[in-house]
Amino acid sequence: MDYSSKKMKENLQNEKFNFKKKFGQNFIVDKNIIHNIVTKADIAKETLVIEIGPGAGSLTYELGKAAKNVLAYEIDVTLKPILEENIQANTKIIYDDFLKRDVSNDLKAYNYKHLYVVANLPYYITTPIIIKLINDKLPVDKIVVMVQKEVGNRFKAKPNSKEYNSLSIFLNYYFTVTKIMDVSRNVFIPKPNVDSIVLCLTKKENKLPLKNEKIFFQLIKDSFKQKRKTLKNNLKDYDLKKVAAVLNKHNMDLNIRAEAISIELFVEIANNL
Repeated sequence: MDYSSKKMKENLQNEKFNFKKKFGQNFIVDKNIIHNIVTKADIAKETLVIEIGPGAGSLTYELGKAAKNVLAYEIDVTLKPILEENIQANTKIIYDDFLKRDVSNDLKAYNYKHLYVVANLPYYITTPIIIKLINDKLPVDKIVVMVQKEVGNRFKAKPNSKEYNSLSIFLNYYFTVTKIMDVSRNVFIPKPNVDSIVLCLTKKENKLPLKNEKIFFQLIKDSFKQKRKTLKNNLKDYDLKKVAAVLNKHNMDLNIRAEAISIELFVEIANNL
């Protein structure tokens, strides 16, 4: 398959395809980047790969060579003629909105040892997609995704950095997040206004011990409610004596901001509420 920008443009023009901003369509055309994504994903033959937003199918094609099966979700039905020409026999495209789809039901048609998600995610729905994968309790072992660099930096952010927020903690509770590579905006058609980053989210086999996940995630949300304010201000509806008792054990107090607190410390606070 020819991944050149020229060839892909020809295919899209032949089908009179129009890029749609509302779907965040930026198709990757660099063969080396695609190869690196598939290689770093380390896909075993007994793996079912979910792809969200296959676009013109360049990544989809390579995933089909590496995986046992590929299940892709594409919201834009006008891409069907292009996709159907560029996929492997082990690949199925469902033309539907992934965010509204009962993916658990779709997975019943497959036998697989591992479930991976590998995708160049549309920038405008990156976070809702990741949250859906978690909230739907899909048995995902690994997520390898290309996302907007700014968003990706929040995914992998550490305490005391400007990118660190409630989403950083949410993701790092479930996954070990590592950077695979940076991706220039110049390898897409049309060219987006931002650069991208490829991240690998590997499921944690041993999550931090929580007494109540609901309390924990509400605590995180409230702690970052107004990021520049202290815990004392953001957690007024909590038992601040209990919060302070945990912080004092670590030589901290209620005047600290949420961005300075590690996920482990948030777990300890939640378990004492």
